[in-house]
Amino acid sequence: MSSREPGSTGLPHIRLEGIALGYGDTLVQHDLTFDIRRGDVFVIMGGSGCGKSTVMRCLTGLLEPRAGRVLIGGESLWEVQPAERSALMRRNGVMYQSGALWSSMTLEENICLPLEQYTDLAPQQMRAIAEYKLALVGLAGFGDYYPAEISGGMRKRVGVARAMALDPDTLFFDEPSAGLDPLSARRLDELILELRDSLGTTMVVISHELDSIFTIADDSVFLDAETKTMLATGNPRELREHSPIKQVRAFLNRGEVGPDERV
Repeated sequence: MSSREPGSTGLPHIRLEGIALGYGDTLVQHDLTFDIRRGDVFVIMGGSGCGKSTVMRCLTGLLEPRAGRVLIGGESLWEVQPAERSALMRRNGVMYQSGALWSSMTLEENICLPLEQYTDLAPQQMRAIAEYKLALVGLAGFGDYYPAEISGGMRKRVGVARAMALDPDTLFFDEPSAGLDPLSARRLDELILELRDSLGTTMVVISHELDSIFTIADDSVFLDAETKTMLATGNPRELREHSPIKQVRAFLNRGEVGPDERV
């Protein structure tokens, strides 16, 4: 569980106002309005197919909303010029579910990729940054290894290191615990909290893993696949006990809600 006081950082770092999302004729989510506070671990949760990854695509600048605004530090992500949007997106780092590492590259080379793309640093400087980022995730000295030579949990950590290469304001995690054994998942949760506490980075995490949610989340939003909208926001531990919405309590207690009980 996080040891810091949720919401202690004041004004929201990211704000969604009336967001609607979809693909073609399919509506995925609508009427999404919530804040993500700077320095929080914010979890986007809900059952399979509710649109968690779609919301993350919107937040990271990959999917334009059908309606509404995404404000990052007060700037509207989808109303600025493309060059300004690109600059806003560079302030994000993303750790994908699989780690998304290039198998033909060493861990150091993987981490250097965003540095090569977005900076004019000399190779020696990039290598030094890669070594530092690997040390931050507990993998000092592993730069010359290839992804196939390390465990799944370690590959996830390298994915985190690469996401941090450009010192982002916000780190996004897509199901970080997926495919990990309980011990590796716990270590990754601890890493997320350590990085948040030491760097002050805002963390946005997609997850349906309750152990992880209760361990790391300061705040959250619950998305519902049936109504295609958000049903609740707040600290998951508090929602588990006090939410008036049966679907939310059922999800957070791993229970089932019958059709006649749905709100």
